[in-house]
Amino acid sequence: MKNSISFRVWGRYALFTDPVTKTGGEKCSYHVPTYEALKGILKSIYWKPTIVWYVDKVRVMKPLRTQTKGTKPLVWGGGNSLAIYTFLHDVEYQVNAHFEWNMHRPELVKDQIDGKHYNIAKRMLEKGGRQDIFLGVRDCQGYVEPCVFGEGDGAYDDIDELGFGLSFHSFDYPDETGKEELASRFWQATMRKGILKFPRPEECQSRFIRKMTAKKFGLEENLTPVEQEEVLL
Repeated sequence: MKNSISFRVWGRYALFTDPVTKTGGEKCSYHVPTYEALKGILKSIYWKPTIVWYVDKVRVMKPLRTQTKGTKPLVWGGGNSLAIYTFLHDVEYQVNAHFEWNMHRPELVKDQIDGKHYNIAKRMLEKGGRQDIFLGVRDCQGYVEPCVFGEGDGAYDDIDELGFGLSFHSFDYPDETGKEELASRFWQATMRKGILKFPRPEECQSRFIRKMTAKKFGLEENLTPVEQEEVLL
């Protein structure tokens, strides 16, 4: 089954939020993308509940630079507050990822058609994604295009190893695990020769957050207007 894609993603700013700073007024970005943020980009390129995206590795193409800016985020109850955010500035990455069938969606087993989702994902990638691309948060617009992973010169190709310590990896959602709970995953992030190779979610440290149930889907149900037109075609 063909299920792997590689793409280049870039943008002026990125904010891959450290959970420690997420709930406060001052947000500070990780120096490298999180697995969950890259998975969000993949879902913006193409996603259906029939598949689960797995990020294999990411290559850092440009030097790590930060920029601090004053912002006015929305607050609960209305209005805005003043906050200082530390963004990554002028970022570019190469990403290699693949999808697998979501075995926790037995109602969609008839949609597990070899080649279908791979070809749609390739077309959506060539068009720049099915939805808008964001680099961590909606404030940071991103752009994607197909690429050959490993092509070109990266800023950290000659650095043997660079560790970032314990870092957030991803969330475990009930529709992908079969468990009625939301959990967070952490790992020891280490970049070698400019590349971070991500472990699979089940290989990371897990922490329970709260109970959660999965949304139900069905074939030719829960469709957007664009998807309804595709079904008719």
